[in-house]
Amino acid sequence: MAKKDTNSAPVFAAIDLGSNSFHMIVARLVDGQLQVLDRLREMVRMAAGLDEDNRLSEDAQQRGLECLARFGERLNSLHPSRIRVVGTNTLRKAKRGADFLRAGKKALGYPIEVVSGAEEARLIYLGVAHTTSLTGRQLVVDIGGGSTELIIGTEFEPHALESVFVGCVSMTQRFFADGRITKGAMRRAEMAARLELQPVFWEFHRQRWDGAIGASGSVKAIRSAVLDRGWSLQGISYDALAKLRQAVVEVGHADRLPDHFDVSSERAPVFAGAVAILSGVFESLGIDTMAVSAGALREGLIFDLIGRSRNEDVRGRTVENLVRRYTIDVEHAGRVAKTALGLYSQVSTDWGLDAEDLPWFLEWSAMLHEIGLSIAHTQYHKHGGYIIEYADLAGFSLGEQRILAILVRGHRRKFPTQIFEDLPTTDGQPVLRLCVLLRLAVLLHRGRSEGPPPETRLTVSRQGVTLEFPEGWLDERPMTLADFEQERSYLKAAEVKLRFGPIADPAPEVP
Repeated sequence: MAKKDTNSAPVFAAIDLGSNSFHMIVARLVDGQLQVLDRLREMVRMAAGLDEDNRLSEDAQQRGLECLARFGERLNSLHPSRIRVVGTNTLRKAKRGADFLRAGKKALGYPIEVVSGAEEARLIYLGVAHTTSLTGRQLVVDIGGGSTELIIGTEFEPHALESVFVGCVSMTQRFFADGRITKGAMRRAEMAARLELQPVFWEFHRQRWDGAIGASGSVKAIRSAVLDRGWSLQGISYDALAKLRQAVVEVGHADRLPDHFDVSSERAPVFAGAVAILSGVFESLGIDTMAVSAGALREGLIFDLIGRSRNEDVRGRTVENLVRRYTIDVEHAGRVAKTALGLYSQVSTDWGLDAEDLPWFLEWSAMLHEIGLSIAHTQYHKHGGYIIEYADLAGFSLGEQRILAILVRGHRRKFPTQIFEDLPTTDGQPVLRLCVLLRLAVLLHRGRSEGPPPETRLTVSRQGVTLEFPEGWLDERPMTLADFEQERSYLKAAEVKLRFGPIADPAPEVP
């Protein structure tokens, strides 16, 4: 049997801009297993650069940008569709974080997404599920620099996703800022962790699980410390964690931790904070022992990318779930989506709508444009935009969620130009143009007829858009004609001039 050429397998890359450190993984999938080609990690401690008003210090931003520039050197040969870069808790919290994202894109060469806590938790679980043999119902815990994610899932399906605002960097800043580790500080830190866990306590106890798994650097460092001391043969037991907690207090200072435990000098400053959080998790959730996973967020990003490359995009399933949950008229939404995509195919080249995911956003927004009817008919486009913007949507970054919400919000009535101006420059015009296409498709189905819409011809120019109908079609539908006349005035706000009328006969051929 000929040996498989693994070099032909596509290469993917994922970068996790964590609150404590930035990580990059470059890998490919071979026979169902992730083959890692390169790993890079740098302690950046972005969370330590947040002030009381959640503004990122210049030093923290500079550390991050220099790291991204180094990462970018490794990625210059990969196609953008095979790279995903995500920011987590610190970039979720940072005011004026968009400034760093723009500078980061320039330094790295690729755009940066910021994901919600729930999406971060989903990706972590995906990474754990693909790199660990899961049996039964599992609790997964990931302690980051600025937040801790908790997930309950079975095999590859998460059932509960939570992100609490406590991480090893933020905990260190609150209780161990000067490096001293006292018994009182450790007790207060653990209690603070337990207080943060209170809102999710009953939900996670009610769900129950068969085993607990820890992921990422903090949990791995704790596992190494207890194994090195011989307090645990594998994983982390309750007794081993209690001994470590006491021993860390006895050492008394972060600078001395590497002399007593298998802890790196980079990890030492935030190690006590991680021990306090994990102790709080063990106590709150009644954990006896915790296994440790090799994979987490970065691996989850890789497998999510692989899924997208195989048309197994979780975002599509999320939209389908929303359609069912909010009892959207799926037949009508499907007709609007088909028409919108038909209009898109006529003008995408002339309008410069060449990004790969734009047709998906047009289709998803069409499927969801009536989601707000579940609240009220009046202003339902605004209700729909609000639902989408603030829901936990698996697979979507916060920026992608914002785009979807804007399209739903803008699909009818007055054109909300301000919300498009708030988008990054590279997104504003394409999203506005998608919204115009969605609005036209919705109008073409205003009567909710089950039959197909008329064969229309859409053309675009610098002067605006021209929509042509079969001869006499508009004359037979005065309500639709009134709708398009009203739409013409609405689109003026977006500086889009709408023309409509019968399809012009082609010019006769010259003999």
